[in-house]
Amino acid sequence: MPIQTLSEIGHTASYDVIVVGAGAGGLSAALFAAIEGKSVLLIERTEYIGGTTALSAATVWIPNSMHAAKVSSDDTFESAHRFLTGVVGNHSSAEMREAFLRSGPAAVATLEMQSDVHFRPYATHPDYEQQVEGATLRGRALEPLAFDGRRLGAALARIRPPIPEFTIFGGMMVDRTDIGHLLGLTKSIASFAHATKILGRYGLDRVKGSRGSRLVMGNALVGRLLMSLLDRNVDIVTSTHVRAFLTDAAGVSGVVAAHADITRKINATSAVVLAAGGYGRHKTRRAQMLPTPVPEYSPTAPGHTGEMQDLALALGARFGEGNLDNAFWAPVSVRTRPDGSTAIFPHFVLDRSKPGTVCVDQRGARFVNETSSYHVFARAMVDANRTAPCIPCFIITDAAGLKKYGLGMVRMGTRNLAPYLADGYLTEADSIPDLAIALKMDATTLAHSIATINSYAATGTDPDFGRGTTAYHRHNGDPTHAPNPTLGPIATAPFYAVRLYPGDIGAAAGLVIDPWARVTKADNQPIGRLYACGNEANSVMGGTYPGPGITIGPAITFAYRAIRHAVHGSNEGA
Repeated sequence: MPIQTLSEIGHTASYDVIVVGAGAGGLSAALFAAIEGKSVLLIERTEYIGGTTALSAATVWIPNSMHAAKVSSDDTFESAHRFLTGVVGNHSSAEMREAFLRSGPAAVATLEMQSDVHFRPYATHPDYEQQVEGATLRGRALEPLAFDGRRLGAALARIRPPIPEFTIFGGMMVDRTDIGHLLGLTKSIASFAHATKILGRYGLDRVKGSRGSRLVMGNALVGRLLMSLLDRNVDIVTSTHVRAFLTDAAGVSGVVAAHADITRKINATSAVVLAAGGYGRHKTRRAQMLPTPVPEYSPTAPGHTGEMQDLALALGARFGEGNLDNAFWAPVSVRTRPDGSTAIFPHFVLDRSKPGTVCVDQRGARFVNETSSYHVFARAMVDANRTAPCIPCFIITDAAGLKKYGLGMVRMGTRNLAPYLADGYLTEADSIPDLAIALKMDATTLAHSIATINSYAATGTDPDFGRGTTAYHRHNGDPTHAPNPTLGPIATAPFYAVRLYPGDIGAAAGLVIDPWARVTKADNQPIGRLYACGNEANSVMGGTYPGPGITIGPAITFAYRAIRHAVHGSNEGA
């Protein structure tokens, strides 16, 4: 069944399951329901399928899956449970964490065996909080296999395109394996073969159309989920929003959906699953939930308006409390594109952890371990700003660092810096004092910060913030650099800086659900037939960020548990 418009849905339509939102959680819920043989309607507010998942790396954190043993032989349920307890603590319930850990492997296995969704474990993909007991270096983080988008036919154009700045040659998607081969193009036959194959494929794609058909990362996961739904004739409508719930004595019985002047009342006999992404772009809740000053920039998709949560709250649902944070964070830099749109670039791992960089506040002083996870880094920026101006802060490197590693949207090896300098994205100066003047900060403070980081680079030890002290830190550095792969001198003029802002990359606070993903009221009683997963639900991680993929992993898992309960009830093991 192709993707439809609301007008093609009958006035008396009824489905077993209605899913609202087409990110990883919603697509997975729809697919799990279809695998169970149920009739399914998937409703997406925007014109595109994929939500923020399509813009992401689509890493899926699910310990002890069928793939884990390929790269790790020593992980256990108990180890993963200890790790989450150590990181999350009382910010979420142990019961919810156990439900996630118990059902995650089954969710992965179901997708692998009964759909086009396939994953791989990357050889080394560490948990972020390596200092916590139970942390691992590999096996828990899964990545979607690349997908041939040509199989989707016209539906390929309906997948949300990736962030342009994460592509090359005007739209070619690449993952970490591709990048490694492209950098090693002239160094090995295997890299040459891989690079020429994907480059040739992209060239042919652009002759025929406007985008590459080899999908990786977020687009690959969305493409695989979408292909699986189309194969099972799941009804999908886009550019449609839900105005209201239909209810009866047993709870939610359907939705009122609208597109332009078209409205449909659509019944759901078993479940309505909310997976619309949460409150991130809600007109008032964003300011209520996020710290002051409210972050201006978010690299997320536009569909998560929080309206489904509003409807659930009106039925007695409630928001979770006790999270360490109400959002997940990453530092971002901002630039205006030639077409006038705003590029918001998340600084995940490509520059902050590399030798020859340092991050400072507006005084010129360090305030954070630059190699910490993007969530921890951005939280530190918000915290530091309470006592000294730190929004924006600055990431600084020298000519050697810029050439070798790049800085934000300025890719490694970029020769023409003029456009970045002209629009102010990149600041350049011939000396550290001149850079301080250009950035309007104290020259003595900045000079001290640079001299200090240079001395730490020589010894390989950062006594102030512990840069490079964990396996996660070092993994994101330069393995060829010694004595510390994350510490290097900043000494080769000219010197460069990019402004960094805290950007929310997803909601952590959301509707309280029980272990079966049922939306609950203040008395902990579930609202009949109403389920939630993904960022629509309060995070099982409690606003902490233990490792890569800790949003998508639980989204898929609780989508699985929601459908298991809707179809089989709570007596069915999951």
